[in-house]
Order: sequence, then structure tokens, then C-alpha cells
Amino acid sequence: MRRLAFPAFAALMLLLPVLPVPDFWITQSNYIGLYALVALGLVVLTGVGGLTSFGQAAFVGVGAYTSAFLSTKLGVSPWLTLFVGIAIAVAVAVVLGAITLRMSGHYLPLATIAWGLVLNYSMANTEGLGKYDGLLGIPSLQLAGFDLGSGRGLHDLIWLCALVAALAVMNLLDSRPGRAIRSLKSGSTMAEAMGISTFRYKLVAFVLAAVLAAVSGWLFAHFQRTVNPTPFSIAKGIEYLFMAVLGGIGNVWGAFLGSAVVRIIEDQLQVLLPRLIGTSGNFETIVFGIVLVVVLKYAPEGLWAFVARRFPPAPRAPDWHGAAALPTRARPARGELLLDVDRVRKAFGGLVAVNDVSFRIHAGDIVGLIGPNGAGKSTTFNLITGVHGLSGGQVTFRGEAVGPLPSREIARRGIGRTFQHVKMVPEMTVLENVALGGYLRSRAGTLAAMLRLDRDEERRLFAEAERQLARIGMADRMHELAGNLPLGPQRLMEIARALATDPALLLLDEPAAGLRHKEKAALADVLRQLKAEGMSILLVEHDMDFVMGLVDRIVVMEFGTKLMEGTPAEVQASPAVRAAYLGTEH
Repeated sequence: MRRLAFPAFAALMLLLPVLPVPDFWITQSNYIGLYALVALGLVVLTGVGGLTSFGQAAFVGVGAYTSAFLSTKLGVSPWLTLFVGIAIAVAVAVVLGAITLRMSGHYLPLATIAWGLVLNYSMANTEGLGKYDGLLGIPSLQLAGFDLGSGRGLHDLIWLCALVAALAVMNLLDSRPGRAIRSLKSGSTMAEAMGISTFRYKLVAFVLAAVLAAVSGWLFAHFQRTVNPTPFSIAKGIEYLFMAVLGGIGNVWGAFLGSAVVRIIEDQLQVLLPRLIGTSGNFETIVFGIVLVVVLKYAPEGLWAFVARRFPPAPRAPDWHGAAALPTRARPARGELLLDVDRVRKAFGGLVAVNDVSFRIHAGDIVGLIGPNGAGKSTTFNLITGVHGLSGGQVTFRGEAVGPLPSREIARRGIGRTFQHVKMVPEMTVLENVALGGYLRSRAGTLAAMLRLDRDEERRLFAEAERQLARIGMADRMHELAGNLPLGPQRLMEIARALATDPALLLLDEPAAGLRHKEKAALADVLRQLKAEGMSILLVEHDMDFVMGLVDRIVVMEFGTKLMEGTPAEVQASPAVRAAYLGTEH
């Protein structure tokens, strides 16, 4: 049924102009399609990527004013102005994105308000754009000698653009770059550790949202046949965000639902409220404010969530069986020096968290890094993987100094990792989370994904993800949402995701933390299996019983320094280690 929903909806909207419906319905439908294009961009940017923007109306203005100016002042064909408008929107988005997308927290939405105001003010005060009066006499669109006009003739073009955009966004979100964008909401640490440039994908989402807004602006200019700065103000930018949130900002169809609800209710309120109140004014803004508060309180996922719960998606059809394997890296020879940690040091202001710690890992070894709470284990781990920059010392991996590199470049060289506190994308399935680990082993870009040209590579990615899940005994849970898993399976899923990176060295940060006895036993079995397969592992752990039966050597830390290094038997017999854990040598 879900597979027929999109074709049925598309057919209805494209046939609407030939049905015996009032012209008013057609006008309303035109506005809904125009709004949905902008809201679709916000679904990608805000709902999926987690980047709040109040300035999308300004990009609508870029598309509208570009077409209006070129077609009225210079006589350029309106069809050519579409591509010019998109090019200008991309250029503006790249410049603004390069400046603002490095911000986080409340600074980013404040920055979008600032540049939204700047762009709108520029439109309203430029002589060539007609200042506040705008531009009049914009020509209608002509197609094969037929005048599309501003009603039924233009309806199908508006909705064709909206439906194609929706299909392209759905394709994007179900792809390698789409999973990278979906990982942004979970923070940059995990995504960068998978080799993903988080800034790059923030910029991709930002530019895509700007392009969709510019297309909407181009259509708006030839629909209205006039433009002025008012529809592109910061207030309209807030309204677009309201549409996306109301409909369901994390879902493509929420953009359409929110746009329809806002347009229809806004129009009705403009008629009903003056009758009820007895005076005219923009009282619908008050109603929408109340509605937004209620929705955020009782339906934070938007109105589309009620539809999604009634018609849940079917599990992904396993079409990847028999797919070719992803490329693999050359395996290190047994005994080869993999990792050389040489007198690494990390200071946070006046606090020295790690002080001159050194150890080595050879291919085929499992090395344990243990110590009491606060000993500096996880900080050392993060120095090796590039999460923290070195204050001193050097980290060398397979003969290359990797200390100055960012974590995504270290991942590219063959170091896979898990996290002390599980990091994942809870809204994605287990299979999709593990497929995220294959990012560096695949190449498909954003445009190929939107055009569905990446299907062969996607099958290879999912085949690899299923293989790694089977390797750790979780293939039967691959279609579950990752956020619904208990802690133990979540940690196993993280290991499978790290294995999907095809690491030469696997780093596990307290994988047994918070697990019950049976879960620890299952995890120990998985690690023994990996050891038997020749995997090299650095295991950061504070559970001595868990570590002793697994590792070849142990490095013990205390107060940020290396206390000792030796075999499990030597560590167990050490009075210094007992003193570190128990506070006494007796």
C-alpha cells in the first residue's frame, strides 16, 4: 500500500487542473506546492541535519528577484533565469555556509536570522530591484507556444517540481550521503570517526535547502507576476520553519502536510477571525503561535507522525545477496608494528590529563589499557583517534605520524573505534547504522544518490553491514531501530559498525561498561572470535575480570601516567597495581 501512495498522490495532484474543481482550489494548491518546496529543504537541513535556519525565505527571494530582474530588465528567457537563480543561490549559500555553519548551539539560528535580514534589506533598498515597490510585469512562462498563465496552466509545473524534489530527497536520505547527513544530529564525534566530513555535509544540506527555496522563488515570481520584499522577510522564514515543524520536520511528507495545513487554515482564519472579533488584523499569527506551542508539547514529531504510526514502513527488502564485496585494505603481517604511542601528553588548561604515556601494539595483539576512574584511559584513547589534539609526544600508525590528523583522516588510514558512551543514530535501523561504517569504502555522491544511480554500491554496503552483524551474532536484529535496542546489543552494533570500516586496528572504549554478566560473556566471546581471526585490538576497560582472559598485554595508567606494562599475570601480581585500585599495598 505504501508503495502505491506516492504514485497515487502524484497522479491526483497532476490531474487536479483537469478536474471540475473551483479555481480557488487550484490557487490554494499552487501555494501549497510552492511552500512545500521550501519546507522540503528545511526537512533536510533542520529535521534531518539538525541545523536550524530562519532565513530560507531570503533564498526564495534570491530565486524570485533573479528571474524578475533578468526577464523584465534584460529580456532573458524565464527558463534560463531558473538556472541563473539556482547558481546565485548556490554561490550565496556556499559563502554564508562557510561562515555560519561552523557555529553551534544558539549561535547558528541567530546567524541565520542575521543574514536573512541582510538579504531582505538588500532587496528592499536596491534601486534596480524597485526597492519596496519591487518589480512588476514579470512575464508568464511559455511552453511549446502555450502560455502557462498563473492558474491551472502553471499548477502542474509547480507540482511536478515539488514531487520531483520530494522523490530526490527521499532517494538522498536512503543513501550513503543521506546517512552521513542523518548522522549530523548525533554530533560530529561519531561521524568524523567513520571518516565523514561533518562540515562538508552541513554545507551540502544548506546548499540543497537554498536550491529548493530558489526554485520555489522562481515559480513564485511567474505565478504572482510581481515581486516585492515582503514575502521574503524574516517573518516568512519563521513561517516556513513553522510549516515544517507542524507537519513533521523529520519526514518528507511532513513538508507537504504542514504546508497544506498552514495555507488552508491561514486563509480560513483571515475570514473567520474578523467576524468573531469584530475587527480586522493579523490575528491568525496569534492562533498559529498557540498551535505551535500545543504541537511542540503534545506532538513534537509533527502531525505526520500520526500517519506514520498507523502505516509503519515495511522492513527493507534484502536485495543485496550476491552483491560484490567492498574494497578491502592490505592486512598487516603478523607481528608488524601497528601503533607506536610515544610520550603523548594532553593538558586542558592547567590540568594535565595524560603525561608522557608510551606503549606499542603489534599486529595480532590485543592490548588492554586499564586503570582506576580518572586515570586518563579515554583521553589517551581520544588522542590516538584524533578526537583531542596532542599537547606533546607523537602517535605513529603503520609508520606514519597521525597525531596532527583529524579523526576522519585517522579512520581513513585504518583505525576503527567504538565509544565509551554509545554513539549512534537512533532513528536509523541497526543495518543502516552499521552501513555508516562503510562510508570510506564507498564513493557515491549527493547527485548520484538523488538520481538513484548508486544502487549497486548501496547493495554492496548493506551486504557488508549484514556480514559484520552476522559476525557478531546480530543479523536477526538488523531491521530494528537502533534506539530501541538495550545497551548490550547497542555496544555490539558499535563493534559491527567499526568492523565495517575494515580496520587494521580496532579500538574499543569500555565496551563492557553497564553490561550485565551474560552480556559481558557474549561480548567476550565476540572479542575472542575477532582475536582468532587476527584482528588487532586496543581495549580500554576498567573491569579487570573482563580484561584478564582476553588480552596479551596490559598497560596500566594512574593519574594520567603509565604505571606499568606487562602480561595479565604480571599485572595481577603487581603491588603497585593493587595499590592503585585499592589504595593500599596490603
